[in-house]
This record gives sequence, structure tokens and C-alpha cells, in this order.
Amino acid sequence: MGPMTTPGIDDVRLAAVRIAPFVHRTPVMTSASLDALVGAPVRFKCEHLQRAGAFKYRGATNAVQALDAATAARGVAAHSSGNHAAALALAAATRGIPCHVVMPADAPEAKQAAARAYGATVVLCEPTLAARAETLAEVVARTGAVEIHPYDHPDVIAGQGTATLELLEQAPAVRTVVAPVSGGGLLSGTAIAAHGTDPSISVIGAEPANVDDAHRSLAAGRLVTDRNTTSIADALLAVLSERTLSILSAHQVEVVTVTEDEIVDAMALVFERLKQVVEPSAAVALAGVAALVRTGAPPPGEVGVILSGGNVDLAALPFDRRVTGTSAPAGRGKR
Repeated sequence: MGPMTTPGIDDVRLAAVRIAPFVHRTPVMTSASLDALVGAPVRFKCEHLQRAGAFKYRGATNAVQALDAATAARGVAAHSSGNHAAALALAAATRGIPCHVVMPADAPEAKQAAARAYGATVVLCEPTLAARAETLAEVVARTGAVEIHPYDHPDVIAGQGTATLELLEQAPAVRTVVAPVSGGGLLSGTAIAAHGTDPSISVIGAEPANVDDAHRSLAAGRLVTDRNTTSIADALLAVLSERTLSILSAHQVEVVTVTEDEIVDAMALVFERLKQVVEPSAAVALAGVAALVRTGAPPPGEVGVILSGGNVDLAALPFDRRVTGTSAPAGRGKR
């Protein structure tokens, strides 16, 4: 495929068939109390229950399984802050090929350990995008492995879109789909799958206000990459690519931003109401729905929320145990 190839709905459908033997068809969960809070029925697509703990396994599996035998034998490589690293490692192990992942030295220990546990060779680098790219180039040159980019790759994008394809089969009344956005692979796949199924479905991205490059890029009609680089949602620190920006623009995707406190509050709601362990980056999507409700009427019809991952560091949960001695979210009970 060319450098700016963008997948379509047929690619997502093909991906769904290709990855079916390897991935979980994750459940869709509901909560009457969350429906009441949002003012609309919410359908949670539980990708935190996916193999390797995140939706990323879909795109990684599609890309790895699409390789011809000779290329696959050389192995695969990528840079990733965590979830793509584990997903690619497992996808490679499943196909029986080597995997090399470059991770920033400050990536969560749990995510580094997961990549190693799935069989990847982990190479640590300075926590900058430039260092990640440079180190990956060295690894590829040394090993001959083929790069599988975390999001700027048509097969990865098509694979991520299968989560929404499934969601709309499981909950056909969904009229709005909300997903977190970082590099835009999930959100691009979401838009392609949703609009390929029904062009009238609204597709909305949610991202931390601290790292709002997608929101600003879409507003400017060009890539905007300057921004703060810290958020509790550590999986959402990447920036859009030209490919993902063009897909999101073509599909007229709106991106809403949420504060760090709103992310923690949403994470607590998922823990408390759904009884599901999700990472902060997954809670961003529910925080985005809450932000939409605050700014106007609830979205029409059922709302689909992609709970993107569950690879949370349990030792670093952001809940304040000083409030009533329980895990109330930070800020709650003190306002």
C-alpha cells in the first residue's frame, strides 16, 4: 500500500474475517445508573477485555496476519508507550515470528513487563518522539524487521475499526459512537466502520485537554503538534498523522476535550457502576460523553462508548482514600 493509503469499510470487513480466529469478540455492557446520568442509553464496548488488554490487539493482529510469509519471517518492530507494544508482541508470538519494541524509559513498568511477557525484545529510549523514531530506525536496520506503526498504518486502522463493526452488530440502535483519540488509529477505524455501516451515525473523539492536538488539528485543518505532553491518560500522548487527520476530516469527526479531574471521575464511575477495571485512557471516552451532555442535550438514540483498554497500574490508582476511607475519586466529596 502507498504511504497515504486509507482503508475503507471493505478493508475493515476483511480485517474482521482475518482476525476472527485470534481475537475476542468482546462483550457490550450497560448500566441503568449510567444511562440515567447521561440521559441516554449507553452501550460500552469492552475492549479492556480484549487479549493483551486493549483494542490494539485487533490492529496488530490484522497487520501481522496480512504479512506474506517471507516478510513475516523477518519479524516486526514498533515504538509504543505500552498497549501497542504488548499487542504486537502477542500478535507476533501467535504467528511465531520475532518482535522488537522501542519504549520510552518512563513507560509504565506494568506495560514494559507485559511486552516482555508476550515475548518481545524491549529496547528503552529517551521519552521523546524523536528518540523513539531514531531508536526504532536503528532496530529495524539491525534486525531487518518490518515496522508496524501503532496507528499510521492502513492494516492497523482497519483492524481497530473491527471493534465498532462488532459494536454495531451487537447494539444496532447505536446512533453515536465515542472513542478516545491519540494518534487517531482507533478513531479513524471507528469512523470508517460506523459510516460504512450507516453514514448518519455520529462519530466523536475524546481526548485530554492537556494533549488536545487532535482537537486543534481538526479545527485548523492541518497537523498541530505543539502541546503539553503530560496526562494521567498515558496511552493518549501521541499526535495524529497526516493519514489519520485526513480520515477524521473526511468523516467530519468532532473531538471533545476533558480535564484530568473529569478523566478520574469517569474512571471511578466505570469501576463503581460497571465493576470493570479500565485504564484512564479508556475512561476518557465516558468523560467525553459527560462533557457533551453538559454542553447541551444528550446525544440522540443509544451511545456507543469504546472502553479502549484495561492495562492500569493498580499500584498507582488516582483515587483519594482519605475521603470516607473508600476509593472515592479525587475531588469528589471535597467540592
